Amino acid sequence: MGVLSPQLGSIVPSSVQATLTSNYLNFANGGGNDFAQQYLPEIYEAEVERYGNRTLAGFLRMVGAEMPMMSDQVVWSEQNRLHISYENVQCQVVGGAQIGNRLTIPVTAGANTNIRNVIFKNMTVVIMDPANPAFTVKAIVTQSGTQDGLAAGIFDVIPYTRVNVNQTAAILTGLKVFVYGSEFEKGSTLATASGQSIEPQLSVFSNKPIIIRNRYAVSGSDTAQIGWVEVAAEDGTSGYLWYLKAEGETRLRFEDYLEMAMIEGELANAAAATAIAGSLLLNFPAAAAAPAGTIGTEGLFAAINNGGNVLSGYAGSLQDFDAVLENLDSQGAIEENMLFLDRKTELLFDNMLAQQNSYGAGGTSYGVFENSEDMALNLGFSGFRRGSYDFYKTSWKYLNDASTRGGSAGFVNGDNIDGVLVPAGTSTVYDQLLGTNIRRPFLHVRYRASQADDRRMKSWLTGSVGGASTSTLDAMEVNFLSERCLCVQARNNFVLFTA
Repeated sequence: MGVLSPQLGSIVPSSVQATLTSNYLNFANGGGNDFAQQYLPEIYEAEVERYGNRTLAGFLRMVGAEMPMMSDQVVWSEQNRLHISYENVQCQVVGGAQIGNRLTIPVTAGANTNIRNVIFKNMTVVIMDPANPAFTVKAIVTQSGTQDGLAAGIFDVIPYTRVNVNQTAAILTGLKVFVYGSEFEKGSTLATASGQSIEPQLSVFSNKPIIIRNRYAVSGSDTAQIGWVEVAAEDGTSGYLWYLKAEGETRLRFEDYLEMAMIEGELANAAAATAIAGSLLLNFPAAAAAPAGTIGTEGLFAAINNGGNVLSGYAGSLQDFDAVLENLDSQGAIEENMLFLDRKTELLFDNMLAQQNSYGAGGTSYGVFENSEDMALNLGFSGFRRGSYDFYKTSWKYLNDASTRGGSAGFVNGDNIDGVLVPAGTSTVYDQLLGTNIRRPFLHVRYRASQADDRRMKSWLTGSVGGASTSTLDAMEVNFLSERCLCVQARNNFVLFTA
């Protein structure tokens, strides 16, 4: 065998694939042999998916819909209660100038400034004390409000079965009063003063869209340095990518932001809105005061906290869950509902349901599992029925992911979010723009769109690289933009589970 000249690193090649003293690279002695001259490192070209599917979007796709809008604000009206009912009513004491049958509606107290007294003469009412279940009085109204010479929120009654509503020496507070009918004499006429009609009052809700933006940029020089990586992206694509892998992840991250902003969004109060507007110039000059509700957007959690139902400290007992059903009965009583829970609460539901099968062989009822012992060991329940309600349960990744609410004690209004109950189906509301009643999903997204521009999910290229030729910038910029808001209709039917 001939001798290679010059000898690079004192290596003499061999005619066979064998490790000999003449062609062996020795790094232990600190020689000058270059690692790249012989054995190259074993490189895994496939990207390791250590976190699995990292995307969080999908919740709104399952329970909601997306609809276009053209204005800076979306406004809708929701019906109020059909029957006349008042809470926190007071009844004066017996004796002196005070009357034991005179009741006062707090029409000017705090949040009740918009409450009007629509209880009229000859109406029959039920008077209850929530603090004393044994206290229930049925009475007929003898005079009421300014139409009978009293103050606006006062009405007098005579009970059917007792002398006075209040037979104590102290003012009764916190009473509940509701109308159940009326009683008139034969041949009576309905006096104008006492026979006023009751006009329905609509509850008006609104929300405003926010503009969500993001960008990915890569310089022209970096696009020329190709490094291939085999990937399987969360959006279903797979294969070999180079610098556009980061662009793909930016897009996925932005799509998650579109959902997370609708879930976590908050409307700024007046002080915060002014400070934010002065700092970021969001829709207002630096010196202008921004009113409350003009900065930010109301997300799902904020909407439920502001008019929905919040269950704190759910321990996984059937009694706790029955309390949810009792509350749903007092609201819209939507028959089908969806439960989106974190892992801890989902397991509490599984344990609660499994405990109901306390009969049968070994304490387990195989009948509910088609008489299969193997199926009985599968205690993951995806749906169940309790009372007249159907519930479909699933794990919500957003509450489990370590980079969002699953990684640390995430709080909203002081409560850790463990899950949410969302009613299925649609609700009927009055659309202010269309001027008619429309049916909409309880939870849906409105995005800005017109014939000139659709801002549901925009992306475009700028710069002078990658096919773009819009500027002299030696880079490719991928821009993302969306303008949207969330509409939570009939929020009184939503339940938020908190720690």
